[in-house]
Amino acid sequence: MIDAVFDGLTVADYHGDSHRNIVSLRETQDLYDDLSDAPAAWQAAIDLEMAAKPHTYVSAQPIIDRPFEEATYNEAIDYPFKHWARTRYSDGTYGVWYGTESLATSVFETVYHWRRGLLQDAGWQDIEGIAVERKVYHVRCDAALLDFRPKVEALPALIDPNTYHLTHQVGARIHHDGHPGLLSRSARCDGDIFAIFNRQVLSTPRTLCFLTYRIEAGGQVVIERQPGKALFRI
Repeated sequence: MIDAVFDGLTVADYHGDSHRNIVSLRETQDLYDDLSDAPAAWQAAIDLEMAAKPHTYVSAQPIIDRPFEEATYNEAIDYPFKHWARTRYSDGTYGVWYGTESLATSVFETVYHWRRGLLQDAGWQDIEGIAVERKVYHVRCDAALLDFRPKVEALPALIDPNTYHLTHQVGARIHHDGHPGLLSRSARCDGDIFAIFNRQVLSTPRTLCFLTYRIEAGGQVVIERQPGKALFRI
């Protein structure tokens, strides 16, 4: 079966931005203000962390390296490659980075997983007023990606919303063979998704916008780009 999935595949030579949509606060919070009432103590804790914490990212141009550059790279690109999880194209034994071709597709994908994950586990999926804040990055991708989009009609299991049986086989094959990643269709809407297996093809993360997802009466989710102003509803 897996050989038939890969038979006749074409390659998409992609050079452009993708959308990475992650949980993040609109306004940063001080992580140490609950340890002391003295601002000097907060700064001392920050200085100690910066001195003791090893760098996880080194700039290609270290003469202009900045702490915010490291934080942005870790948040927008590196995290899924270090914190493996069971996802559509991974059984949890390796990391896969996901992005989308549009902001809307990223919202449909992440709203689904937000509601089916934490909210459903906690029994909160229909509680009015429950909200989460998110950050959307533009991330540059330069890679020859295996293009599964023409395969979807003949192999609907590639975008089955309820099972990852086939896509786990696809992901394992790509991971084993060393391909950088793939393009496919979203299982949540009419859009395209990127699944990237090699972080080296990703670069130049830039903040696009912040979003808020909020449960409304009846279980509908309202998406806000500007607080209090609905962008659209799902």
